[in-house]
Formats: sequence, structure tokens, C-alpha cells
Amino acid sequence: MSIDHNTGALGGWSLASRGNRLIAMLSVLAVLVGASVVWTNVESASAAKYPSWSEVVAARKSEAATKQQVAVIQALLHQLQADADATAAASEKAGDAYQEADENYFEASIKKDELQAQADAAAASAKASEIRAGQLAAQLARTGNDDLTLNILMNGDKAGDLLSMMGQAGKVTEQANGIYEKALQDKNTAQALTDQANVAAGILAGLKAEAEKAFAAAQAAADAADAAVAANEAHKAELTTQLAALTTARQTTEADYKAGEIEKARLKKIADAKAAAAAAAAAKEALKNGLGPAGAVVASGWAKPVSGYISSGFGYRLHPILHYYRLHSGTDLATSCGTPIHAAKGGTVIYAGWYGTYGNWVLIDNGSGIQTGYAHIVNGGIKVHVGQKVSAGQTIALVGMTGYATGCHLHFEVRHNGVAENAVPFMRSKGITLG
Repeated sequence: MSIDHNTGALGGWSLASRGNRLIAMLSVLAVLVGASVVWTNVESASAAKYPSWSEVVAARKSEAATKQQVAVIQALLHQLQADADATAAASEKAGDAYQEADENYFEASIKKDELQAQADAAAASAKASEIRAGQLAAQLARTGNDDLTLNILMNGDKAGDLLSMMGQAGKVTEQANGIYEKALQDKNTAQALTDQANVAAGILAGLKAEAEKAFAAAQAAADAADAAVAANEAHKAELTTQLAALTTARQTTEADYKAGEIEKARLKKIADAKAAAAAAAAAKEALKNGLGPAGAVVASGWAKPVSGYISSGFGYRLHPILHYYRLHSGTDLATSCGTPIHAAKGGTVIYAGWYGTYGNWVLIDNGSGIQTGYAHIVNGGIKVHVGQKVSAGQTIALVGMTGYATGCHLHFEVRHNGVAENAVPFMRSKGITLG
């Protein structure tokens, strides 16, 4: 990766461009402050008066009362859906801003470290040049104090040798000047790089603060979206059944509704059992093929999140969708959509929701400055919530291709002190082989 010493740009990255992107991101976050209105909508929906079944039955006795009750139920259904749509949109915008903030921080962190490494190398080179220049100066001081004219007069028979020495002395002086100039150049280069590294460190601190703000805003929006979905699910089915009771000839009762809910729960239990059996079969097949069992906890207390081959590794790459080079901060493990994703390590869920190009995302704080992230989760596939304690190997989500993805896979990420690092060697150090 190249550095432009004149502009302070590293690999096409400039402090000014980062500043502009940060300003744009802050503008998005400012808009998201208005997301507090979403909370009000959810609260109003939760506090809304829903008709009882006795009211629905009573309304059937009068055409006017029926029309009035139908209008009330339709308005409630509309409001529930509007709240769910509004909170989902706000959550997506907040997640986009959060992911952008994190990406800016990761890239700035890497480039700051590169600048600092170059500054340290330049400082070492400057020190070596300074030592060489000092040694040569000391040598010249020891040999250059004699009076050359007096030497020629006193040693006439050796004048030729002395004149030859003068020629050599001129070459030595020329060499000395070159060493002095290099020492000065190395010193200036080291200082310039150190200055750039210091500026990058200052920008990095600002990006970290904004990433933390974006995280808080995104989590609040995700919580609001979850609350809206919960409210929708809690009331929509019953309201729809009540509406049918008012608009059809069949006398639907509360008992009918409850019987329907019991049947739905039974069918869901069957579907869940089938999904669990399919997951177990997939794990068995992966083990037979030598891919290793996902979710099995090894001696270190860590587990493989999914079984599958590595389709894209950590580092800068040409993005398959955006078509420009950018940091890929995780390891992509290709596997089927719907495959269970296991927590790589026990910890606390600190984020569960939309995360920009990552799609649906779960982030777990595993302690000791380590976090693990799981991206592109299928819609409806997040099986944990913020604040939940999870254990290594526990199913936390299902593989999908939400966000920017060209196929079903898990984007698995390891972060150390908030900065993404290559998950492959990290997991290898824990006794887990990815891929």
C-alpha cells in the first residue's frame, strides 16, 4: 500500500475524504434523532383500546354498529402495520449509519497503524543515519587538524603521497556530505510520518466516538422495530379474526379464535422439529465430509459457527457488488440458507438487528475485549435478543443472504478492542479450523 507524503493520503485514503464521509454520516444520524417519534407510535399502538369479543358479538346485532366496529378494527390493523413499517425503515437507516461508522473506524484504524509503522521505521533509519554521520564527523576531526602545508614542507620526499591523501580527503568530504544530507532527509521523513500518524490517531478517536453513537442509535431503532413487530403479532391475528366475524356470515367466536391459535402453535412445533432434524442431518453430513461439526465446543471453550468452505477471506478486495476495493472485515463461510449459526464463544448479545450491507447481524461480547459477529442472517432468523446470555455452540441465528450478498453464507467476524481482525488465525489459536 502506497503513501503520498505530500497529501497525507494512504492507499487512496485521505484525511479530508474521511472527514467528508464523517460529516455525511452525522447528517444521517441527525435525521435518526427523529426516530424517537417511532417510539411514540409504538407506545400509542400498545396503549390503543382493542375491541373485546363481547363487543364484536354485540356489534353484529346492528348494521350501524357493525360498520363502526369494522372501521375501528381496520384502523387498528392499518396503524399496527404502519408502525411496523415505520420502525423497520428507521431501524434500517440506523443500521446503515452504524455499519458505515464501523467501517470508517476499521479502515482508519488499519491505516493509522500502517502510518505509525512507517513512522517508526523512518525514525529507526534516521537514528542509524545520525549515528553514521556522527562517527564520520569524529573520524574527520581526528585526521583533519594537521597543517597540510607544513606537512608538505617538512616531508618533501613524500609530497606526492600527501597530495594523493588530499584527493582522498576530498572524496571523504563528499561522502560525508552525502551522509549528513541523508541523515537530515531521514529525520524530516520520520517527523512528517509521525505528524501524519498523530493526525490519523486524532481522526480515529473521533470516528470511534461516532461509531459508538451510531451503535446506540441503531440499537434503539432495532428495539423499536422489535416492539412494533411484537405488537403487530400480538394483535393482528385476533383483529383479523374479529374482522372476519363482522364481515362474513359465519358466527366466529373467541373460542374459535383460541382453537385456531392452538392449531397454529401445534403446526409450528412440528415445523421446528423438522428444522432441528434437518440441521442435525446437515451437521452429520458435514462431519462425514470432513468439514468438522459446527457448534461442537472444543477444550478452549470455542466452537465453529458453521461448517462450510471459505468463499472470501479477510482483507481488501474488489467488492462483488459495489465493484471497488474496500476492506472485507470478516471471513465468509458458504453454506445453505437456513443452516443454524452457533455462537463461537459464550457471552452477551449486544446487538441484534439490521447492519447496513451486512443485512441482519448479531454481535456478541465474549469478554476480554473480544467480540464475534454474524452477518447476512435470513429475515426472521435472529434467535436471540440484546442482553441475552448465550453459551458457546448455542444456535443464535440462521444463515441467509440479507444485505449485500451474492449467495447464502455466514460472514463471521472477530473484533479485538472494537477493531476487526482476521478470524482464521484467531480461531486457529483457539483450536478451531474455519472452512
